[in-house]
Amino acid sequence: MNHAPGRAGAAAKPPLPPDAVAAQAHRAGLSKEEINQLPILAWEGSVIIIQDERSLESALADLRSERIIGFDTETRPTFTKGQTAPPALVQLASATCVYLIQLTHVPFGPALAGFLSCPGNLKVGVAIHDDMKALNRHHPFTAAGVVDLAAMARQQGIQAQGLRTLAANLLGFRISKGAQCSNWENPALTQQQVRYAATDAWVGREIYIHLERRQAEGASLPSAGSGDLR
Repeated sequence: MNHAPGRAGAAAKPPLPPDAVAAQAHRAGLSKEEINQLPILAWEGSVIIIQDERSLESALADLRSERIIGFDTETRPTFTKGQTAPPALVQLASATCVYLIQLTHVPFGPALAGFLSCPGNLKVGVAIHDDMKALNRHHPFTAAGVVDLAAMARQQGIQAQGLRTLAANLLGFRISKGAQCSNWENPALTQQQVRYAATDAWVGREIYIHLERRQAEGASLPSAGSGDLR
């Protein structure tokens, strides 16, 4: 288990107040130019890099007590038409920590598959069903408690679909995508990769919390279980 430095990026400011982001969410959507003018924020809390089974079990034990878990995966890019690489990293964000599970060190298997099959923990992310299907090809499982943030946003009339545009329109900041096409199968992740991967999982959790708050205020959203992968 490797602990990355506590500050994974530049000092992050709190998201905009709910009233301010709500006003943005009702707009048709921020333009690319407007998004580029927003401040860049990154996760600055604890990051733990998982490289062995014992550390994975410890991480999953902690995550089982969480109701909402930000989820994402990263895959090494391929530059040959028709070729795809398997997921190399799974990111799981709790309220206080982001776990980065390197599948090059700890292959996807029963422990992590069992956790993703548990309906008691909500796994939230953008295009999350595609991630689950990619993992399923390496160890069959039935994902549960899976919520697609883009689908939730659409039901509120929010057309932004990607994580970056959802963060901009709902939370009032942007996230860096600089490390997206890097080699995620590297034995040791760079600090830029750690920052990027941890931030994506954290932002997904923050977006879900924002949308859930809007639901409590009367917006029409799907129930938490409606995103389950069958």
